[in-house]
Amino acid sequence: MTEQSSVLLGKGDQQVNLLARYANRHGMIAGATGTGKTVTLQVLAEGLSKIGVPTFMADVKGDLSGISQTGSPHPKIDERVQKIGIENFNFGANPTVLWDLAGITGHPIRATITDMGPALLSRLLDLNETQEGILSIAFRFADDEGMLMLDLKDLTKTLKFLADNRKTIAEDYGNVTTASVGAIQRRLLVLEDEGADDFFGEPALELADLMRTTYDGRGFVNVLDARKLMTQPRLYATFLLWLLSELFEELPEVGDQDKPKFVFFFDEAHLLFDDAPKALVEKIETVVKLIRSKGVGVYFISQNPLDVPDSVLGQLGNRIQHALRAFTPRDQKAVKVAAQTLRKNDSFDTQEVITQLGVGEALVSVLQEDGTPSIVERTLMSPPSSRIGPATEEERARIQQSSPVAGRYEEAVDRESAYELLEKRIDQQAQQTQMQEMMAAAEKQRQKDQKAAERAAKPRGRGRQTLAEAAAKTFVRSLSTKLATRVLRGVLGSRSR
Repeated sequence: MTEQSSVLLGKGDQQVNLLARYANRHGMIAGATGTGKTVTLQVLAEGLSKIGVPTFMADVKGDLSGISQTGSPHPKIDERVQKIGIENFNFGANPTVLWDLAGITGHPIRATITDMGPALLSRLLDLNETQEGILSIAFRFADDEGMLMLDLKDLTKTLKFLADNRKTIAEDYGNVTTASVGAIQRRLLVLEDEGADDFFGEPALELADLMRTTYDGRGFVNVLDARKLMTQPRLYATFLLWLLSELFEELPEVGDQDKPKFVFFFDEAHLLFDDAPKALVEKIETVVKLIRSKGVGVYFISQNPLDVPDSVLGQLGNRIQHALRAFTPRDQKAVKVAAQTLRKNDSFDTQEVITQLGVGEALVSVLQEDGTPSIVERTLMSPPSSRIGPATEEERARIQQSSPVAGRYEEAVDRESAYELLEKRIDQQAQQTQMQEMMAAAEKQRQKDQKAAERAAKPRGRGRQTLAEAAAKTFVRSLSTKLATRVLRGVLGSRSR
């Protein structure tokens, strides 16, 4: 086994290595707060980078950016290196690209509304079944009309257009109610206030920019600043789901390789599954199951293994279990579940040891050469060679300036899309309505003028009538009023035609 074929995780009875050829078989890092999950994540990403595998991870606490900086000597690190027997250990930085959905502490990440799709957006907006159906109609209508929905204003304008034209839309797409459209629009306003407007738009993220390697073959570590994003857990989960879906849809099948093409770390994994509908969980399970054939590994990081459904947990071949605390019945159940999912080691009681592990220790089981899980080892985890802790603002600025994607995503682009096209259509409809109203008014005036002309052409008496003549004519008119009216209307109707 060469250094290039594996990642050294630590040492139990013997050194424990993650084989590169099985790193795409997914995994999980679990453990209570403060037990060392973040450092383990750093060690994994660092080791994969060294063998040429680019990675992506969300920095929910703000300290993973230190992976871009050279670590500093410390007696505890020296002691651990000696205990594990790490040869030629050297401190060093890793090639890093910093990202931030808002574009403040890293390069901005954007996706279009069209790319996100109605299913993920419905979850992001927490829509009911009826509202989700209307959102699907909006997407279908935009597709049929050849209109791109790139940002929130495109979606908002499309929904308003559907509501205003619901009678004609219903013939081809089904009923669209103003109440449901209004509910969706209110949710979009809340989403916009939370900063999602910065995420939706162009230029959209190119997956190739996440899967870069350096000139000497090291994989870039992509670090997303998720500190503020964690206050918007639904947006955080939806974004990572979208990214996972994009990887699944765009990457070709490659089968088994010597190492993954890309490894995706999903921190705070419970946010992915909390309140997720069954259909969405089934989709996640399918993606996790099939994406490994495209050379992508997915690793979930969570405090509790119960945060991940059994259907997904069963797909995770590489397991790193830090300490769990058994204070509550749910904690006790989590300890039991974690112990049962690890291959038994006869030299200790797995369930008991889980609660006794110290900081930087973990129970580790990885896939062996034959593809089966190894017997679980109580493992002293390796230290990272990069800095444990965050990069400074000055260091982050230098990383962004020298980044391979510097200047590519910083400026937003607003090209012609659904908003502009519907604005034109609405203007045309308004002009047509105005023309019809003008034509109707002109026709009404013409008829009025015609009636006036007819009245003016009616013959008048030559002289002043006597009282007797006036009385006689009044009497005759009173007898023939009904007949005269009918004749007059009939004549006007005929001439009108």
